Amino acid sequence: MTDLATTSRLLKAVGDESRLRLLHLLCQEELSVGDLTEILNLAQSRVSTHLMLLKEVGLVVDRRAGRRTYYSITPAARAGVAAQALEQGEGSAEFLADLAGLKVLLERRREETRSYFDRVAATFGEQILPGRTWEGLARALLTLVPRQRYVDVGIGDGLMTLMLAQVAERVTAVDISPRMLEQLGVRAKAAGVDNIDLVEGELERLPLPDASFDVAVLAQALHHAEQPLCALQEAHRVLAPGGRILVIDLLAHAEDWVREKLQHSQLGFTEANLQELLRVAGFEFVSVCRAARDPHPPHFMTLVATGVRT
Repeated sequence: MTDLATTSRLLKAVGDESRLRLLHLLCQEELSVGDLTEILNLAQSRVSTHLMLLKEVGLVVDRRAGRRTYYSITPAARAGVAAQALEQGEGSAEFLADLAGLKVLLERRREETRSYFDRVAATFGEQILPGRTWEGLARALLTLVPRQRYVDVGIGDGLMTLMLAQVAERVTAVDISPRMLEQLGVRAKAAGVDNIDLVEGELERLPLPDASFDVAVLAQALHHAEQPLCALQEAHRVLAPGGRILVIDLLAHAEDWVREKLQHSQLGFTEANLQELLRVAGFEFVSVCRAARDPHPPHFMTLVATGVRT
């Protein structure tokens, strides 16, 4: 039961024209003190005082966003005395004028946002933006893939394996290096990931049973194979019917130093070459495309290829 003092304070709160106009605007949109000051053409101190009183009686709430505080109405403001008072004022000249001011404010916000993106459109891809990372994009896209059995052939730093493990039923990580596998195991344990199987083996001779996976991933691994066709045939063998392969590798280049320094056996692949290798290995619905160019010299180009074991 509400006491008389509370009822009196509530009636006082809604018994003021400016506070009713504030409530009416906040019914439409969450707004800051500055927004309300502009629309109502009142002093900021007066707007703040009115909002404080409305907050005290439970008709508005606030939230901080950086240096700004935004206000919105509570369910209580949509019922009882406050709702009745707002309904009585509906269609008044003051309410209509305030709605027109709100419309101008929101249109200006949209125009400021549009102008910003128009201004930076030509250089947007070159800017350093918060949260704009390839790893973040990859993790987001992986949430769309089905929960299946994956084999990651040639794990490298293990980042791809760990990302796959977040969405996979199980991931089998295959690498020629026991130390690489050991490090992946340590990182998986630290991350609380327990659906990764570690298998030591070579690209061209996978120690895995036939038709045991739904997706095979070779991310920057195929150029390490002495016989790329054998590696792709092995991937085809371990995939179940309907299974898919994903190959991420380098476009053919002339940087011979990678052979000794990075243990590359192949200097990348042309689109036609990689497409033919996948088809000869037995894959159908083969697709090969250029994905991205490294911004740093010597500007390696990445290829992405897919195929299906039908």
